[in-house]
Amino acid sequence: MGLFDRASLAAGRARYAAAQGLRSAWYGAQMRAAKQRTGGFSHPDEPDFAPSRGRPDMAVARKAYFDLFIQDRRNVEAGLYPPPRDVSLVQLPHALKSARAFQLDVAEVERRRLARAGTEIRGELPEGSNRYPAYYRQNFHYQTGGWFSDESAELYDTQVEALFTGTADAMRRAALAEISRELRGHDQRRMHLLDVACGNGRFLEQVMRVWPRLNAAGLDLSPNYTDAARARLAPWPQADVIHEAAETMPLPDASQDVAVSIFLFHELPPKVRPKVLAEIFRTLRPGGLFVLADSVQFGDYPGLDGMLEYFPHGFHEPYYAGYLGWDVAAACTAAGFAGERQALAFLTKVTTWRKPG
Repeated sequence: MGLFDRASLAAGRARYAAAQGLRSAWYGAQMRAAKQRTGGFSHPDEPDFAPSRGRPDMAVARKAYFDLFIQDRRNVEAGLYPPPRDVSLVQLPHALKSARAFQLDVAEVERRRLARAGTEIRGELPEGSNRYPAYYRQNFHYQTGGWFSDESAELYDTQVEALFTGTADAMRRAALAEISRELRGHDQRRMHLLDVACGNGRFLEQVMRVWPRLNAAGLDLSPNYTDAARARLAPWPQADVIHEAAETMPLPDASQDVAVSIFLFHELPPKVRPKVLAEIFRTLRPGGLFVLADSVQFGDYPGLDGMLEYFPHGFHEPYYAGYLGWDVAAACTAAGFAGERQALAFLTKVTTWRKPG
């Protein structure tokens, strides 16, 4: 490597560190402000939480946090995806608007949390909403509107980034790296990718920016989030968005080369998880790849089990406690998949699974 190349590499790393540091500080400040508004997300009337798995070792959490960004930058330098462009003056007006909306909504989230009102949305849904399964008609994370409002779809990205101190996109990019490894050497125009539970399309937009000629589809059960995803993916006419449940995908057998799932399985009841895995297996072609990115689980980070144990207590995540002990390998193997890779990206675990063929 010549002097110019080394200087360019150092400059790229400096830009990356400055941008991601600024981003983390921005979302960290929003979370601190939210905690101040609510007394730290605790209340004298709330029963004390006593973890059965010990108090979290925050030194382990800090190391995992920095390791995330180190690996993210390595992935960029390895050519798996371009440097993130998520900090710019052009984005400032939208960022300020979203931050204000997030802070205004905090009081409502805290009200539901203290009241344990995790199914409040059921009394607000219009007639005909029984088409959605009961497990889905909840205020996950105590968020206003659940998955059934345009405001929720607009605010979700800020809520998640604030919760994870600006690391949510970087954690998602760990799944992007696995997709890149799979697509290398292929004509993207002939490849088909499915994003299962695509939400408002944030991750699928990242995918399309890297592979703009890829045939892609996002599937989600929220009518409002799928509307937001369609608007987000409008620059790529070959990208489709499907409004349907993951356990009943309206897709042909063996029609996808890659399937990816980001933060879905911890929000599924135990009986639904194998149905979704079976649908993913069915829609993948023989030899196709499934990328599963979701929360880390008990045992992934020695010293952090107590922190994971708190999450379903502090936020409405009705199936998360059971997910923490869910045997992912056994479930995917039972569905017919063969395991390949596993990587930790801060609080996200990414595993890859191959359909034999």
